[in-house]
Amino acid sequence: MSSWQENIRKVTPYVPGEQPQGTDLVKLNTNENPYPPSTQVNETIAKLDTDRYSRYPDPTASELEEALARYHGLKKENFFVGTGSDDVLSTAFLTFFNSKKEIIFPDVTYSFYPVWARVYGIPYREVPLDENYRIRVEDYLSGDVGGIVIANPNAPTGISMPVSEIERIVQANPGCVVIVDEAYVDYGGETALPLLEKYENLLVVRTFSKSRAMAGARIGYAIGGKQVISALYDVAQSINSYTMTYASLKIGVASVEDDEYFRSRINDVVATRERTVKELEKRGFTVLPSASNFIFARPSDGNAKGIFEKLREKSIYVRYFSADRTKEFLRITIGTDEQMDKLFAALDSM
Repeated sequence: MSSWQENIRKVTPYVPGEQPQGTDLVKLNTNENPYPPSTQVNETIAKLDTDRYSRYPDPTASELEEALARYHGLKKENFFVGTGSDDVLSTAFLTFFNSKKEIIFPDVTYSFYPVWARVYGIPYREVPLDENYRIRVEDYLSGDVGGIVIANPNAPTGISMPVSEIERIVQANPGCVVIVDEAYVDYGGETALPLLEKYENLLVVRTFSKSRAMAGARIGYAIGGKQVISALYDVAQSINSYTMTYASLKIGVASVEDDEYFRSRINDVVATRERTVKELEKRGFTVLPSASNFIFARPSDGNAKGIFEKLREKSIYVRYFSADRTKEFLRITIGTDEQMDKLFAALDSM
């Protein structure tokens, strides 16, 4: 090995869901919204000032932060905006997990968490979910950790925990920042936002990629107390001052301002989710309770991998995780009713 190669940071990267190309397929593997963004987003795109592309965008994302503050009934100083919630979470890991104590998160959760920990040299421990794939609150009450990360609703299980249990965890750990990743909360989860008035060590992270149908725009944000948000910006501005594009900032505001469309599309997805659960249960699947835009389902024989491969042959894409505790499940994104009908037909033909 050459001397320069010895100094390369070696990590096992996060593996995103497959992005198949083409039109004659059913894509239910990456938790994208099956519906388009608000028409106000399209109208805003048509009106964008192309001369602005020769200039740097606002490094503070002021216009979008102000829109989010109005929407949530908070102050601009409570918001940090980044390029998708992955960017926000990555910055939060780098900012707040700077002690020698290990951070903790569930053993079955968003698989980017351990990747960031390894990249940034953060000691971590994965805490097993219980036999029903739920978080045991008691496992998070020691008060002697360097940080805690909880996805609520969790992914890939879709299970949501009540805010009262989140509060027990935050209250028991005043010496570290607790991050609650609410990427899917709009589909039926209980938000931790009311706790921000009581706890300065809480950070809530959201995304436009799921419920706002804007995965391609890469918009995420964090909500927290003034001191926590200021610390995030100090680190972010030390890495890259201009993370958000001019276009993303503008269409982000347009999405926030069209709440009626936002709510109606959430209702559509939730209705299809409930129908999908019933249809899969008719076919012998066990489905974990979901408060997200996807479901975690186990076929009666546990051969999730076999079904995954057969569906893929039919150009129907779902997500399969090969780890011991997840290898008998499929994570299935909720698409349109038409897309789900194609899934049911494919399952019936096996």
